[in-house]
Amino acid sequence: MKKYFVSLLLIPAFACSKEDQPIPAPAPTNYELVWSDEFNAEGSPDPSKWEYDSGFVRNEEAQWYQRQNAFCEGGNLVITGKKERKANPDFVAGSTNWRTNRQYAEYTSASLKMIKTHAFKYGKLEVRAKIDAQTGLWPAIWTLGLEGEWPSNGEVDVMEYYGDKILANFAYGSATRWQAIWDGANKSLASLGGTLWASQYHIWTLDWDENLMRILLDGELMNSIDLSTSINKSDGKNPFCQPHYLLLNLAMGGTNGGSLASTVLPSKYYVDYVRIYQKK
Repeated sequence: MKKYFVSLLLIPAFACSKEDQPIPAPAPTNYELVWSDEFNAEGSPDPSKWEYDSGFVRNEEAQWYQRQNAFCEGGNLVITGKKERKANPDFVAGSTNWRTNRQYAEYTSASLKMIKTHAFKYGKLEVRAKIDAQTGLWPAIWTLGLEGEWPSNGEVDVMEYYGDKILANFAYGSATRWQAIWDGANKSLASLGGTLWASQYHIWTLDWDENLMRILLDGELMNSIDLSTSINKSDGKNPFCQPHYLLLNLAMGGTNGGSLASTVLPSKYYVDYVRIYQKK
C-alpha cells in the first residue's frame, strides 16, 4: 500500500507498564509501525509532533484551552481539566458571540493536535487511554481531514464520552454549510461496566482502508462506514479519502458535556500511547 506519511520515525519499544490493565496488544499482523508517541519523556509533549488549540475554540464549551494543561508523566500524556479563572483577552462588553462575551474563563484544559505534516491516510490508528467518566466532562480521540472546511473535511470520532455514553461517530458534509451528516453509534457506560470500566485503560482503534472505516473498542466493533456512501452533498468529494490528523482533548461543559456543577476537579485524562500502522 502506498504510504502517505511525510516522515517515518523510529520509535523505542513500549517501556511503562500499567498495573491495572494487561499488556497492550502487539502490532497487528502484516502491518508496520509508521508513527507513534509513547509519552515516555517527562515534561511537555514532543513539539515536533503536537501543537495546541488555544482559548475558546468550539461547541460553546466552558474551558479555556492552554498548552500548560498537557504534560507527560509516568509514561502517559496527562490532560488536566481544572477549575481556574483566566482572563479572556478577546472579551467585548455587550457581545453576543460566545467566544467574546465572557470576561473570564472559569475552567482550563488542553487540546492537542497532531502537526499536519504527520497526517495519515489509511492504516490502523491505535490509542490506549483512560478517561474520567463524570458529568460535565467530554474527553475525545478524533480526526479531521486536511482539506476543506468542517464538516466537508470529514470528522471521525474514534472516542467521545458524554451523557454516560461512549460514542463512535463519522461526519461529512450535507448540502447546507456547517451542517453535518452524522453516522453515529454509542454504548452506555453501564453496559460496558460502569465506573470500574472507566477506571481502567482501554484501546480505541480506527481501522481504515480505501473501502471502509471501522472504529473498535478493545477489539469490539463500535461503528463502521462504507466509504462508497460518505460523499459530501456540498462538493461531491469523499472526505475520508484524504489524509487526516489526530486530536486529543478534554472539553468541559458546552453543547454536549453537561453541567459542571457537581464535577470533581481537577480531572485527569490519561493517554498511554498513540500508534499508527500501515500495511507492509
